[in-house]
Amino acid sequence: MSITVSAKVERGVVERAKKYGINISEVMREALKREVERREREYLLKRLRKAGEILEKIPPGEIVEVVRRSRDEG
Repeated sequence: MSITVSAKVERGVVERAKKYGINISEVMREALKREVERREREYLLKRLRKAGEILEKIPPGEIVEVVRRSRDEG
C-alpha cells in the first residue's frame, strides 16, 4: 500500500531536473528509503553498543554457565 507525500522544491531545481530527464518521484522515493535505512542502522548500532556495555558487566563464567544450562534444558 502506498501513500502520497509532497515536498516543496525550488522551481529552478525542478526545471533543471526535467531538463536532464530526472524522474523526481523515483529520486525522492529512493532518497527517503536510503535515509530510513540509514537511521535504522544507526538505531540498531546504538542498541548493540548498549547491549555490549551491559554484557561487559557480566562475568564470562556466568555467561558460560547460563548457556550450558539452557542447552541441558533444551
